[in-house]
Amino acid sequence: MKSTGICRPVDELGRVVIPKEIRKTLSISVKDLMEIYMDGTSIVLKKHEDKCTICGSEDDLVEMNDKKICRECIKKLNELIG
Repeated sequence: MKSTGICRPVDELGRVVIPKEIRKTLSISVKDLMEIYMDGTSIVLKKHEDKCTICGSEDDLVEMNDKKICRECIKKLNELIG
């Protein structure tokens, strides 16, 4: 992990501002979803990317019950079923 040397305070609501330079470098825009997870004692923020729940593909996604599935996996599931 690369250190930027930038420190920001946590406000009373638990928020931390991501510096503009980092948002620009990572193409993070207003309203983008961020994934938040822990890696040991570190908190990791990652820009959310829609991926197929089954294979991880980012192409040709269809949403069903808040899950994303690519058309290729839908085709394979249809072949298994029918």
